[in-house]
Amino acid sequence: MEKLLEQIKKGTVWAFPGGVHPPQQKSLSNNAPIARLPLPEKLVLPLKQHIGASGKLIVEKSQHVLKGQPLTKPSANWSVPVHAPTSGTIIDITPMPSAHPSALPELSIIIEPDGKDTWCEISPLANPANASHDELVDVIHNAGISGMGGAGFPTYVKADIKQPIEFLIVNAVECEPYITADDTLMREHAAEIIKGIELMQQLLNPTLCIIGIEDNKPEAITAMTEAAKHNEHILIQTVPTVYPSGGEKQLIKLLTNREVPNGGIPADIGILVHNTGTLFAIQQAVYEGKPLIERVVTVTGNTIHNPGNVWALLGTEIKHLLDCQGFSPVPQQRVVMGGPMMGFTLPTVRIGVVKTTNCILAPDHKELAEPGPEKACIRCSACADACPASLLPQQLQWFAKSKEYDKLQEHNLFDCIECGACAYVCPSEIPLVQYYRVAKVEIKEQIAEKIKSDRAKERFDARKARLEQEQAERKNRHKRKPAAKSTEEQQKVADALARVKDKTSDGDNKSAVAAAIARAKAKKQGGELEPDNSEVAKERAARKEQARLYKEQKAQNNGDDEAVDDKKSAVAAAIARAKAKKAAQANEQTASDDTASESPAAADDKKAAVAAAIARAKAKKAAQTNEETASDDTASESPVAAGDKKAAVAAAIARAKAKKAAQANEQAASDDTASESPVAADDKKAAVAAAIARAKAKKAAQAAEQTPNDDIASESPVAADDKKAAVAAAIARAKAKKAAQANEQTASDDTASESPVAADDKKAAVAAAIARAKAKKAAQADELAKQSENTEPQGNDEPSEGSQQTAQEKKKAAVAAAIARAKAKKQQKEGNDQS
Repeated sequence: MEKLLEQIKKGTVWAFPGGVHPPQQKSLSNNAPIARLPLPEKLVLPLKQHIGASGKLIVEKSQHVLKGQPLTKPSANWSVPVHAPTSGTIIDITPMPSAHPSALPELSIIIEPDGKDTWCEISPLANPANASHDELVDVIHNAGISGMGGAGFPTYVKADIKQPIEFLIVNAVECEPYITADDTLMREHAAEIIKGIELMQQLLNPTLCIIGIEDNKPEAITAMTEAAKHNEHILIQTVPTVYPSGGEKQLIKLLTNREVPNGGIPADIGILVHNTGTLFAIQQAVYEGKPLIERVVTVTGNTIHNPGNVWALLGTEIKHLLDCQGFSPVPQQRVVMGGPMMGFTLPTVRIGVVKTTNCILAPDHKELAEPGPEKACIRCSACADACPASLLPQQLQWFAKSKEYDKLQEHNLFDCIECGACAYVCPSEIPLVQYYRVAKVEIKEQIAEKIKSDRAKERFDARKARLEQEQAERKNRHKRKPAAKSTEEQQKVADALARVKDKTSDGDNKSAVAAAIARAKAKKQGGELEPDNSEVAKERAARKEQARLYKEQKAQNNGDDEAVDDKKSAVAAAIARAKAKKAAQANEQTASDDTASESPAAADDKKAAVAAAIARAKAKKAAQTNEETASDDTASESPVAAGDKKAAVAAAIARAKAKKAAQANEQAASDDTASESPVAADDKKAAVAAAIARAKAKKAAQAAEQTPNDDIASESPVAADDKKAAVAAAIARAKAKKAAQANEQTASDDTASESPVAADDKKAAVAAAIARAKAKKAAQADELAKQSENTEPQGNDEPSEGSQQTAQEKKKAAVAAAIARAKAKKQQKEGNDQS
């Protein structure tokens, strides 16, 4: 390191590969001082004049602004503001052609100067030497300073670099032909440039600052040497005039013999490079508080009458510069922004000056001839010999034409500085630089698209993984193992189990279930205890024994409950008789209604016949109800006189016989229905007979009602004891006899009422005789029932053969009573049919 530093201080200069020697043509513009131009009619200020993001607009249309007022503010990384070059009014904010070979529109602010050139309030630093690092960086940032040598890199980023800097190099070479802006600036403002260098030394603290100047600028070398003689850390180094010695990497090689690695930056090797115009702008911002609003621009060419350097306000149209310097265009005039080697032809002169504009060249056809048609490469290798980056320009051109971008990157296309040396020496006039520029843009676009797609893929993969993880968590949500218990919790559980175990061993009355649970928990925690189910087995055996005893006791209780069933049977019989009474009352009401409605029946023969049929149907229904009541009475009275079990058996037999008698009555009713066909023999006689039948039916219903009422009154104390049951049975048989006598009386009344009927109709007389015979037969049956009742004993206290005979006679009497009632019902129906 000391050897290198000694070599540098001795003035050693190292050569770089390649390079050309084009005509300098600098004498056209470096003989006059920098001129001030009048204010233009308008200023066109693009928001982005540097590498990085454009600032955020903070003004609006029709707003009046002052000189030096910020128009934008930094909004992102590598963003610097733009300031108003003069006072005036913003007439528009619209896209305008940019200072680029493509001239693509960029958002621009158009200011109309008011001619007053009024400054806004500026705040220079009172003592920059004592200012902090961050304070100096903020001043540089807010002043909107960016690299003015051509790249436009934001200066505040270089000033705030974190890497250690060993050498600070000032690029004052200005190797491009025709350009003398830095030369004249160093001649006239060398002291200001040195102050700017000292500010950067304060920020970066480099070991040495080297100012590289070409040997074709002796006046600038003298001025800078005089201005820097007080600072021993500033070295003025003269370099040979070779193009492109002003390139960043080439100048580093010339002054330090170091090479910037492929894809790296000078800071990677401890070196930082600044342009003289940039350092002058730093001095203006810190010491005078002026933002970057103007710069020195060389206006030259054979079509310019007064070539020279001028202070051009940023945003000044190129046309205004040309007009002020005496522009005399030729047919098919070309106007180039920059030098003849690296500059580009402007599509229009209405483009404004930006921070990187250092030269406006207006040559004639002899000075800068139009390139001829492209010819085939002759493989002369002149381009490779002239390339300062040691590349293969002809090979790169082939790959660029075939769009083999991978091979272009393999051959280090991005190391090309686009100096134009290869195109300058090409005998086939191939525009090699244009191929490289297009290929670089397309590769950058591809890289951007790839980065975008990779990010999209990463987001997709991350989302997919997240969804899969959420799905797995949902599935395993209930399968998670419980968190491990701490030592303190385990000790608490062990102590509780010990207490339970001690408590269980003290008394035998503790629950075996609790002991089993304790053992299970102990096994789960420690895994050492064996299960003991002896207590649980004992309790299970005790429960089984208790269930068996309960079943035996229940079986004994069932025998005692049989006596209660007899009382329940008696109550059920009473309820049945009550229901029969209710049905008899309903029949009585029906019969009374029929009697009231039949009085006018004789007036109309057809209506009388219909009424007679209805009456017969209702009488049939009443008789069926009486039959059911009688059968229920018979069934309920039969088991009273015997013992409990014998009474139940007798009741079942009585119900079966009653069912059989009901079937016989239904058969008789069907026979009566079949005999009703000759009803309409004589209309008037039929009406009289119908009235008589309804009266008889009413009387029979009243007699049936009387019977169940007496039965209900007598049956209520049946369940008292066996003697009372026998008495109740005798009373029931007496009432049944009375009902039979009532039926006999009804039959005699039917015979008396039918006597006038036979006078008119022979068929009626025959029917009356049959009815009387049937009534006589029914009376005999009733008399037989009466005799059987008189022979029946009054009690059943003695269990002898006579008591068994009494039960049989009672059953026969009940059956005979039922048969008598059925025959009376049949006789009544036959009488109705005959009438």
